[in-house]
Amino acid sequence: MKRETPDYIRSDNESEFTAKAARKWLSRMGVKILFIGPGSPWENGYIESFNGKLHEELLNGEIFETLLEAKVLIEQWRWEYNTFRPYSSLGYLPPPPVTIEPMPSVEA
Repeated sequence: MKRETPDYIRSDNESEFTAKAARKWLSRMGVKILFIGPGSPWENGYIESFNGKLHEELLNGEIFETLLEAKVLIEQWRWEYNTFRPYSSLGYLPPPPVTIEPMPSVEA
C-alpha cells in the first residue's frame, strides 16, 4: 500500500531538522516545511516532551554499534515509556492496562 506524500511537515527550528539535505529532499518530494516558532514548544508540546525524555533517558547514554542494536534498545525504551512509566497527567500513575501483551520482537 502506497502512502500519499503530505503537503506539509511541521518541525521545530532545531539544527537536527534544518539540515540542507533534508530540506532539499523534501523540496524534491513537493513537501513544504512549517516551522514552529522559536521558543514556542506549546505549538508541539507532546512531541517536545517525548523527544526530551528520549534524549535524556536513552540517547544521551547509549552508543549504538549496529542498526539492529539501536532498533532493539529504542523499541524496549518505547514499550516501557508507553506501558509502565508514570504520567503527570494521570496523577503520576502509569497508564491503565487494556491488555497485557508480550513485548514485540524487532526484526532486522
